[in-house]
This record gives sequence, structure tokens and C-alpha cells, in this order.
Amino acid sequence: MSKRIPFDRFEKAICDKKLYKTIGKVTQIIGLTIQVEGIKSFIGEACEIVIGDNEKVLAEVVGFKGEISLLMPLGELTGIGPGSLVYPLGHSLTIKVGKGLLGKIVDGLGRPISGEFIELEETMSIYQKPPNPLTRKPIENIMATGVRSIDGMLTCGEGQRLGIFAGSGIGKSTLMGKISRSSDADVNVIALIGERNRELLNVINKDLGEEGLKKSVVLIATSDQPALIRSKGAFVATAIAEYFRDQGLKVMFMMDSVTRFAMAEREIGLAIGEPPASKGYTPSVFARLPKLLERSGTSEKGSITAFYTVLVEGDDMNEPITDAVRGILDGHIVLSRKLAGKNHFPAIDVQSSISRLMKQITSGEQYDNAAKIRDNLAVYEESEDLINVGAYVKGSNPRIDEALKAHDSILGFLQQENEDVSTFEETLNMMKNIF
Repeated sequence: MSKRIPFDRFEKAICDKKLYKTIGKVTQIIGLTIQVEGIKSFIGEACEIVIGDNEKVLAEVVGFKGEISLLMPLGELTGIGPGSLVYPLGHSLTIKVGKGLLGKIVDGLGRPISGEFIELEETMSIYQKPPNPLTRKPIENIMATGVRSIDGMLTCGEGQRLGIFAGSGIGKSTLMGKISRSSDADVNVIALIGERNRELLNVINKDLGEEGLKKSVVLIATSDQPALIRSKGAFVATAIAEYFRDQGLKVMFMMDSVTRFAMAEREIGLAIGEPPASKGYTPSVFARLPKLLERSGTSEKGSITAFYTVLVEGDDMNEPITDAVRGILDGHIVLSRKLAGKNHFPAIDVQSSISRLMKQITSGEQYDNAAKIRDNLAVYEESEDLINVGAYVKGSNPRIDEALKAHDSILGFLQQENEDVSTFEETLNMMKNIF
């Protein structure tokens, strides 16, 4: 008896398998956008554009106009012309991750800049969903940074997200470098988005240093690179931090800066015809910010403690990006140009800064000491003009007398040399000894 051939199985295999490859072609380039016909794609899909002798440029689908797909390149437009072939890859951008990334410097797409081969174990999409809010571990442990004004007055917890808000040239990068060298984290992931080329070696060699680099992954997407790479760099760095968090590690994630990420998103939005809204920023910018910022924090396996710098345009603390980011994060650290002008570094204005979780993770004694320092600073600031012109007579007001007596000790506590690192216990002892 002849054996029955299972044609139904073969038919199913043929029907399930895609036996052809879709190829599109470039029809027009307007500004930063490439118009492509002949492909059926989805938002965020990665595509390859063939130029020259099989050289390929990676691009991403960012919008549609009827049957035409709008792409933006993750590289230079040079060489792309009408008729260039476009191959959709069927998935969003992915990166290779692994412990081999430690101590390495990568570009905005997660590729080693030096060109060295790194053996990496896993592939992951750069677009991950934030952890389920119901499964996030509560923030209970303190993450010491080595910076007295933060540890003592703006205590940060493991898995907390804080913003560093400042105008240009006040010391954001220096403060980030100090935290990365001195913190209790197992791994640092540092994203430099839209940085000037000349500053990169400074950040790596001076601010981060050899010791800091050993336990760090540094991602660089410089200001001269396409807007899409600057935007993707933030998501790639976050995905790398998530990989280490999933290994059960304490991760310190630092991004400099959210403002330049928002500017890149604005460029993309305007290029595909999105209408400008607040200060020229497109509505999609404000939709993307929480999708990026909410991915850090605690999960069931580990934690990402995040510091995001925000370049405050015109020192206006109420400009749109500053206001939006401040509303999303768990606290803000404000750097003051006035303090920097007095050679007070780090130039943290503790009166204008807040950690929303400080009360629930610190002892009552520390919280009371911090409140007392704030109160004395406020009293001194109100009376400073009288004191400076010699119009205040000691004994007239006991609160002003106390503020005058403690002022030098408070400044000594808040000011700190870049190489000076204080343990959390040393910080608490210094606070106790001020009064």
C-alpha cells in the first residue's frame, strides 16, 4: 500500500512562508525626507537603501503620504538618488547587547566607534515598553552619588529619575562625570546626545576618567549627525541600560541632554509636515518624552537610576521642554548661574531643587537637618543686603544671628572640589556638625 503524501502540510508551509521580497524605489528627496514607492511598511520599520556598488544606507520609516512611504536616513543622504532600491527589513531597529559593551564607546546606533570587534550575546529592539507599573519594586534604598549637596539635601533612591536643569556652561557635564565616578552603581550608561565634537574627549578622559570608564558604556551621537541618529541614540542607550537592569544590576543612566533629543525630534516632525506647536516644538515631541523617560526606574529584576540633563534655553525654567520634563521626573536639580559666578561648585541651588522621594527613604534626623539648612539659607538670602552694607546689628533677630553663624559651615558643606568624594556617612556627619 502506497504511503499517503501529506500535501496539506506542504500547502500550509507554502502559504505561511513569504516566497518573495518586496523592493521599493526612491522617487523624491525633499529636505531630510526620502519618498519611496512600492513598499508596504509600518512606522518605525528599518529599511536599507542601496547606493553605488551595493553600499547600503540604513533608514527608518517616519510617515506616509498616500501610498508613498516617508523615510529618514540613519546616515548621510549623499549618493541616494531617484530609482535607488529600497529593501524593507520587516522589523524596527535592533542592537546587539552584552557584557562586552562595558568600557566601550559606541555610536548612536550602538556600534563600537573604534571599529573593534565585540562579542555580544543578545539582540534587542531599541523600543521596549516601560515595566508594568504594578510590578515595579518600590524605591526604598538610597543611591549615594558622592556629591554632598545631592546626598544630604536631595537624596536619590535606587531607581529614581532626576533632572539636572541648567543653562549652558554651568557645569552639567562635570557634575555628571563626578556622579558616574563616585556613585554606588554597578554599571554606568552615559548617553551624549547632540554634544559638540571637541567636548567628547574632555568628558571621557577628564570628567569620567579611567576608573569611571571601566564600569561604563558611553554612547555618542554628536551634533553634526542626522537628526534621526540623535533621536535614536537616546532610545539605544536606554535599551543598553535595560539590558544591564535585566541582569539584576544597579544601573546609573545619564543622558546629556534631553533638550537636544527634543530638538532632533522637532527636526523630524517638521520635516514630515507636522505643524509646530509650543515654541516651534511639534506635538509628537511631547508624546515621545514620557515614552523615553518612563523606561528607566525599577523593575522586578533590577533598577535604573537616571539623571537627565536639560539645557534651559535663556535660563527660563518655564520653557516648554523644561516644564514637560520636570512634570515627568521624580525630582529636579537646578544649577544656578549666580552661584557659578561666585565660584560655588557644584552650582546646585538647593532652594530651587527637590527630590520627591527624599522623605520616604531618609531618616527623620537627616530630613530635619536638611530642612534646617534650607531655612538658614533662606533667612540669610533675605537679609544679605542688610548684612553686606553693615546695617544689621547682631542680636536684633535670633534667626538672622543663627543664619550668620552657620553660613560659612553651610557653604563649606555644599561646595565640593571635583576630585573630592564623600561617603554617605561622611555627608550625614558633616550635616550634624553644622549647627
